[in-house]
Amino acid sequence: MKTIGLVMIVKNEGRSLEKCLSRIRQLVDEIYITDTGSTDETLKIAEKYQAHVSYFKWNNDFSAARNHALAQSKCDWNLVLDADEYLVSGKRKDLQRFVERGGSVGAIQRRDSYREANGELSTGCAYITRLIPKDTWFEGRIHEQVISPLPIAPLPLVFEHDGYLQEGKGERNLEILLEELHEAPEDSYVLYQAARTLWLMKDHVRADGYFADFYRLVPDSGTGYRTSGVISYIYNLLELKKYEKGFEIIENEKDRLAPYADYHFACGTFYTQAIFSDVQRYVGYLPRIESSYMRCLEIGEVPEHEGVYGNGSFKAAYNLGVWYEVNGDVKKALNYYRRAQSKGYQPAKERIKKLV
Repeated sequence: MKTIGLVMIVKNEGRSLEKCLSRIRQLVDEIYITDTGSTDETLKIAEKYQAHVSYFKWNNDFSAARNHALAQSKCDWNLVLDADEYLVSGKRKDLQRFVERGGSVGAIQRRDSYREANGELSTGCAYITRLIPKDTWFEGRIHEQVISPLPIAPLPLVFEHDGYLQEGKGERNLEILLEELHEAPEDSYVLYQAARTLWLMKDHVRADGYFADFYRLVPDSGTGYRTSGVISYIYNLLELKKYEKGFEIIENEKDRLAPYADYHFACGTFYTQAIFSDVQRYVGYLPRIESSYMRCLEIGEVPEHEGVYGNGSFKAAYNLGVWYEVNGDVKKALNYYRRAQSKGYQPAKERIKKLV
């Protein structure tokens, strides 16, 4: 039977490491932790879980640290995690079945918590390659990628991730990304990551240039990050009130991104705010608000699309409720608010109270 190791790099992860290890330890045979300079209780927690601990001098290169950590493992397969990723569902037998079958590297489903511009807590879905056979390595200083000829297959493992809620990581990541861009200024993936990092930091002005370069250089197909990058670009243009450019991109992408609820949700949001900014100029887009959110509900929630949870269900329903309420159709508004409330969406509950 093939063995499975947990491999991690850590630094001052006392806040999260216990939670991470307590949930995952039953799924692995050994734990390998490489520390890059902790000064808190991180190493005590690692020792509590009988981890094999090694050390690596940090050099602003996540792949170098991960590869050092992987080299410590004696296991046949390695599950690579960060300390702020916590197992929600998944069993050892499913993991074992995957590694015994072989022939693929495994991608976990990760649910990323982050704050919207309005302060609302949202959850995004991402699939990230994390289960790899021995002698498989990473490349890239940050947002590192697995080097393997094997195809990627989804694992029956779901994780929560709260790292985007912590301050300071954006600045650290951006510094490394800019170093990579200095060496490869036309790498569309690194441009995407730099733009997204600045966008999440709400530095929309700086993000704009990186998004523009990303959009100019990214291939039309064959990349897993293009859809996320284009949708994020639309939202960034909305923050900057660059409506004409946003409409141009929305039109360019209407066929390629038609299957994605997140694209239609972004369109509905963009049309709404553009009309509020200049009703006379953009009133022709008014019917598209309703049709955009309706399309979201038709598509529904598709985790494989790696979008924001709710854009294919309760968030779209709530926005339709607002649309109908503003247009005086209280009956339809209540119908969609109740649909959103059934998923536990608190803003919908508050609107219902005001209407009944």
